[in-house]
Amino acid sequence: MFTGIIASLGSFRGYRQGKKEMALEAPALEGRLAVGDSLAVNGVCLSLVRVESGSLVFNLSQETLERTNLGSLHPGQELNLELPLTLAAPLSGHLVSGHVDFKARLLRSTPRTPGKRLVFSLPRAFRPYFVPKGSVAVNGVSLTVAALRRTDFEVELIPVTLEKSNLRALRSGDEVNVECDLVGKYVYNWIQCRAKND
Repeated sequence: MFTGIIASLGSFRGYRQGKKEMALEAPALEGRLAVGDSLAVNGVCLSLVRVESGSLVFNLSQETLERTNLGSLHPGQELNLELPLTLAAPLSGHLVSGHVDFKARLLRSTPRTPGKRLVFSLPRAFRPYFVPKGSVAVNGVSLTVAALRRTDFEVELIPVTLEKSNLRALRSGDEVNVECDLVGKYVYNWIQCRAKND
């Protein structure tokens, strides 16, 4: 479990065995991860399989390649990294599972002093999980839904988010990983199941 508060940035080093594995460099996390430990990479929960020449190596399943942007990275690309939540840590963002729901495209980016407003595509199937001022994780970053329409949603980035995450480098057309609010998904599912049983 994560909170969507990015602790550090890593750098993509390359794929291994086709795209069955990925390697990244994360100097800030040196010595803090053991084989089998979890790490959120661009919002995707991955398990460390080995350390190789200073790089952290993770498995990539076919599901991960299809549902997230981790299958289309280029060497040197920045990655948002977050260690798992501990019971002693403050919940500064919102509950994030690291299980990405869909990929969205950046439709437009607009400067909005002192930050920036981003508009992303929203597939119809996931629209019920969004509410105005609700929570959403984009590339693992906990954000608030600033505006919501039928086929897109907006978020506003404050300076600290631009500084500490890879969202600052996004350009129109780029794909991001989106995880809908975990609590919202459970509530919606419960309501749907009750409606079917009534």
